[in-house]
Amino acid sequence: MTFNEKTASRIRSTLKHTRGLTERQMFGGAAFMLDGHMCCGVIEDNLVVRVGPHAYQEALQEPHARPMDFTGRPLTGFVYIARDGYESDQALLRWIHRGLDFVSTLPPR
Repeated sequence: MTFNEKTASRIRSTLKHTRGLTERQMFGGAAFMLDGHMCCGVIEDNLVVRVGPHAYQEALQEPHARPMDFTGRPLTGFVYIARDGYESDQALLRWIHRGLDFVSTLPPR
């Protein structure tokens, strides 16, 4: 799989001053990890955000969001957002913060 490098670059730029953040290849795309936990990433043209199990259904109600199901089975707590849903900088930032907010509740790995 490939990923949209422009989107990955936008995420990098947004998160460049975030302590504990690393990037690695995962799921055939770019994953951004906070203290060892994936918070967001990009696969093909989809933004991936880890919203957690409690915010999952709410996130799926958002325009352009759908379950992350690259294996044929949805990963509860992770959502794909189509490009139209994160095209603006404000929308991208809002989704990234949802991921950061969730993983910041997890103990560091």
